[in-house]
Amino acid sequence: MIYGYARVSSNGQDLTAQVKSLEEHGCTKIYKEKVSGKNKEDRTEFLSLLSTVQKGDSIVVSKLDRFARSTKDALTVIEELEEKGVSLVVLNMGGDKLDTSTSMGKLMVTMLSGIAEFELSLIKERQREGIALAKQRGVYKGRPQKYTVKNKGLQHAFELYDNRDNNGKTVKEICTITGISKATFHRKLRERSQ
Repeated sequence: MIYGYARVSSNGQDLTAQVKSLEEHGCTKIYKEKVSGKNKEDRTEFLSLLSTVQKGDSIVVSKLDRFARSTKDALTVIEELEEKGVSLVVLNMGGDKLDTSTSMGKLMVTMLSGIAEFELSLIKERQREGIALAKQRGVYKGRPQKYTVKNKGLQHAFELYDNRDNNGKTVKEICTITGISKATFHRKLRERSQ
């Protein structure tokens, strides 16, 4: 079966052009939604589509950015689809059509994967350079600590911990009550004892 997926980021935008191109490509069912692509969990129609498709099906989108927020995100979903035996067709990929069921489509996905990895390494490299320059200027402090001695949640956790004989609370229960992870709480206990 050929499924279509059309998405715009807000209610004020129109899906008509996307739906028309998907219908022209022969999509028998089109999933539509008006939601940001930022969080995959918020895209209920997209998640429904992913759970519906079966081996031999195709998903058609007008452009890759309607399907996924980033190249990395797209590649992750494409990999999931390949494992299910489902192909992805992007109707406008820089003027050409991309179909992951073809050899050329698979090559394009491999190239996109390489580009995504390259982009990520460039971002990390620039970040490291920026941090090094900030350290030289004395302005880099790193990520601020969330759980300092003044943090009320941490203070409450210490109080509960110190009063375990009376309250019978375990470390797990204390962490659940205060919302502090066990690893963080144990680290803070070690720091406190030093």
